[in-house]
Amino acid sequence: MPDPIAASTLQLPPGPWATVLDALCAHFPQIGRERWVDRFARGRVQDETGVPLAPDAPHRVGLCVRYFREVPDEAPIPFREILLHVDRHLVVVDKPHFLPVTPAGGFVLETLLNRLVRKLGNPDLVPLHRIDRHTAGLVLFSANPASRAAYQSLFPERRIEKDYEAWAPPLPGLTFPLVRRSKIEPGEPFFRMREAGGEPNSETRIDVIERADHLWRYALQPVTGRKHQLRVHMAGLGAPILNDPFYPELPDSAQDDYARPLQLLAKRLSFIDPLDGKAREFVSEQTLLRPE
Repeated sequence: MPDPIAASTLQLPPGPWATVLDALCAHFPQIGRERWVDRFARGRVQDETGVPLAPDAPHRVGLCVRYFREVPDEAPIPFREILLHVDRHLVVVDKPHFLPVTPAGGFVLETLLNRLVRKLGNPDLVPLHRIDRHTAGLVLFSANPASRAAYQSLFPERRIEKDYEAWAPPLPGLTFPLVRRSKIEPGEPFFRMREAGGEPNSETRIDVIERADHLWRYALQPVTGRKHQLRVHMAGLGAPILNDPFYPELPDSAQDDYARPLQLLAKRLSFIDPLDGKAREFVSEQTLLRPE
């Protein structure tokens, strides 16, 4: 059975350290030396071939070190993913709200990637794109390194259509469909993005699917793939997506509210398969419930 946690890697930089352990302690000062010693003892620090390293292994510039992130007492996320398609090259999964795609911050075991590695027994799984932790819906994974580049090229070459749905406040003063273009750059704090002046680097096509009294259901089609692009664009138009914990303002509490998921769903993906030339379309089984 493969290790359920994907390894991270670090190429050791130049420095005054005598051992790999010394270098890791200096590079990750937030992790105590005793925790690194424990990881070495359990074989959780390895060379690039997967052979465990000893704590006294000598430091060498350029050495590729594999290590496994660990978060003590990681709380389970009480929502399950749905497998929609599995073949030897491609896996398509319907991700629930709140579950991150890959390890980040306080999430290591409770990620979509690590759940799928455990479920399918395939350590070669790699996400072909990402959606936010707070967003639900479709995610594609490469299952085979031999065909990975062919599928990865779909995204930068814009040969894949991505359709989202969202509930947000009405925008009666605008004419739809419309296109939002802007320059998106890192904001404050570090995990938020913002719109800024300058040459646009992002584009979203926006239409209205359903009009209710106090909320509309929007169809969102990102042409580009900037971090938080749909959330930033909707907030910039004056219609932040319902229950967005980041935009336009941060809440007082950083705790997830499972009763109030972000009303954003990656609903549909379509593309011409680069391996056999056939049209592919996948549709999420989830729906955004009409808010009361």
